[in-house]
Amino acid sequence: MTDKQPPAMLDGPNGRIATLRREGSGPTVVWLGGYASDMRGTKAETLDAWAARSGRAFFRFDYTGHGESEGAFEDGTIGRWLADARATLAQVDGTLVLVGSSMGAWIAGLLAREDSSRLAGLLLLAPAPDFTQDLTRKGWSEEERARLERDGRIAFPSAYDDSEMVYTRALFEDGANHLLLHAPLEVRCPVRIIQGTKDDAVPWTHAVRYAEHMTAEDVTVTLVKDADHRLSSPPDLDRMIATLEGLLA
Repeated sequence: MTDKQPPAMLDGPNGRIATLRREGSGPTVVWLGGYASDMRGTKAETLDAWAARSGRAFFRFDYTGHGESEGAFEDGTIGRWLADARATLAQVDGTLVLVGSSMGAWIAGLLAREDSSRLAGLLLLAPAPDFTQDLTRKGWSEEERARLERDGRIAFPSAYDDSEMVYTRALFEDGANHLLLHAPLEVRCPVRIIQGTKDDAVPWTHAVRYAEHMTAEDVTVTLVKDADHRLSSPPDLDRMIATLEGLLA
């Protein structure tokens, strides 16, 4: 599968959702991307290449307002993107292994809380559950907080490219309705968490806190010295694949 392959479009609850599917043996590995990212990023492409080599089923999609899906990014909230994921995964048969990156690890936890009966495993990369409540606004000035309330949005230069990272008041208000780290999280499948110690967006303690809230007995947190939030270096990508293969085994 290459970047030139057009996605299939699914009618979702918030607009048409772009999807890419690779047929293969199950469980189906599902990519859940991060905030303002898309399904053709480095980690997702690495997973697709692995799936092609190994004959595994792989499925990925863009939330509305992301990548090739319809909608405006600033209309999005955790609840809307959760609804996108829920509707999209209803189109995938059989058991699943969810691979969630950053915000995608929050979405994965919400899906597991709703129904973990289909889940064979969770692989969570630099997980950012509850980031709207516990992480994003921690370093903001009073003027920046006031601007969000006044304008309903605020934008910062992206740390990864020349674009802006936009946050809306609706994102934070809705995020408060989907928190995971304030009660035990019912998860019955094995969970693997990979977290960099030099992550400037998600402290490693946040990943450990996420693990501690899960009821599953088989939960492992791997701390990677000096790794950043993207976890996209060649050793990071190799570690992701090896961890996934361990889950599938």
